[in-house]
Amino acid sequence: MRRHPIALVLVALAAGAWYAAVPPRARALPPPPAGLQMPVRGAIHIHTRRSDGTGTIDDVAAAAGRAGLQFVITTDHGDGTRGPDAPSFRSGVLCIDAVEISTDGGHVLALGLPATPYPLGGEPRDVLEDITRVGGLSLVAHPVSAKPELNWTEWNEPFGGLEWLNGDTEWRDERPMQLGRALLAYPFRKPEALALLLDRSDAIMRQWDALTRVRRVVAVAGADAHARIGPPAETDPYRSRSSLQIPSYEAMFRTFSIALPQVALSGEPVADARAVMEELRQGRVYSVIDAIAGPVAFAFSATSGKHRAVAGESLSLNGPPSLHVDVQAPADALISLIEDGRQVLEGKGPALGYMAEPRPAVYRVEVKLPGAPGEPPVPWIVSNPIYVGRNAVDDLARKPHAPASAADILYRDGAIPDWRVERGPTSDGAVDVLKTMGGTQVLFRYALSGVMSAGPYAALVVPAGPHVSRNDRLSFRARADHPMRLSVQVRVPGPGPGERWARSVFLDGSRDVTVFFDDMVARGATSTPRPDLSKVDSILFVVDTVNTKTGTAGQVWLDDLRYER
Repeated sequence: MRRHPIALVLVALAAGAWYAAVPPRARALPPPPAGLQMPVRGAIHIHTRRSDGTGTIDDVAAAAGRAGLQFVITTDHGDGTRGPDAPSFRSGVLCIDAVEISTDGGHVLALGLPATPYPLGGEPRDVLEDITRVGGLSLVAHPVSAKPELNWTEWNEPFGGLEWLNGDTEWRDERPMQLGRALLAYPFRKPEALALLLDRSDAIMRQWDALTRVRRVVAVAGADAHARIGPPAETDPYRSRSSLQIPSYEAMFRTFSIALPQVALSGEPVADARAVMEELRQGRVYSVIDAIAGPVAFAFSATSGKHRAVAGESLSLNGPPSLHVDVQAPADALISLIEDGRQVLEGKGPALGYMAEPRPAVYRVEVKLPGAPGEPPVPWIVSNPIYVGRNAVDDLARKPHAPASAADILYRDGAIPDWRVERGPTSDGAVDVLKTMGGTQVLFRYALSGVMSAGPYAALVVPAGPHVSRNDRLSFRARADHPMRLSVQVRVPGPGPGERWARSVFLDGSRDVTVFFDDMVARGATSTPRPDLSKVDSILFVVDTVNTKTGTAGQVWLDDLRYER
């Protein structure tokens, strides 16, 4: 039979296009070196039908099991008021429930967070403070997304960790041609096709290295798995009804994972979840692009005299530190040792050793494989740091304010003829003066009701008086009848509600509170980033739906209200 030459040409072109579009399969690895154990592997940052994902917890667990993972951490969107599900094993996979919280400066994954007594939201520093107060771990999600509202803006706040890689971010910044190639290749080699969209974010790596020179900051690769994608639109495609359920959970879980080399699961879900959380909190975790090659065993350790530490830990200096890397890698793997953000050594093969100077430094490791996707190429393995000669502290050391040297009293016993309550049309509030054994206190009662879209609020309004501009802080004693956040605000008169700047404070039992005016941030549109105190006419104590649910009523007691400088 005679074959038509045009058909042959078309077949050849199609075969060539397929060959060019479809990436090679993940590389096979040699056996692990002696003494190197395979880690417990999992995925973090996963969405289900509880928010904007397409699958149930059982769907996620089954997909993780097929992908060879031992644990998953789901992080549906929420405000912290929903208590987490108890840890459980499903399809042989440990399922840990957490939450992704939206703040004014980006999104935070809150791990190990119990149900909170009020919604978490608003300023990032307040959300981070609340997560830490109850013993949770905060990880910044998609910190450099191409979608501006997802970017993290508050790099000086004390979050516990960040995502150096995020599955949602990785597709958003790709050129259409590369996205098209990934879509064409996806039906044939799903993980390898998704890996085409990955790269190394130099901006994130620089930021992470700078932070770890100050304190412990854990880095992980976050799946941000929704098992859905939609057509390009001005709105987020995850909201599109015409979205496709790709990439699947299983494909995402086969693309990259996080690994815990120091833990073994017992089969008891509560204890195992506690162990997984502790490894993450301490930074004893590394990330692997499994679509390049994997799963993989990896170890990074350091010794100094009799002291030893692994990735995530601090190492006391007792002589020159010796650092060692072992990895289940082919001969052409490149191991990079990074000291304080600068590469100090690179070597080929499955092991690397380095004798460092006996000085404080932070070391971490990136392992690369030739032909990795991305511009710049995504690292195959990323470790967490070893903090040599430094404490891996868990909080920022803030510069203290000078103690107050003088005060102007706003309230200390007596009547409050000029104080008043402002409220939304569906809310209520009242202010009274109560007698106490030592004098009087102010009682502010509030009740929020109505729909969220109406912005219910109740505010106690205090005339600022003539002395506000010569001071730098407002101090008072306060207590609340239940745990809450109170927004302390200053207001400059103007059209509509005027211009306001705020600082939220946590209240429960009686406590002394000081709010510095230069710590306040704008609420809504303002003419200046910080308040011009010479124009301030009111001090407000506001309860609104940023941190209070509608249907909530309560009481706040205030006393010894004063300006200080």
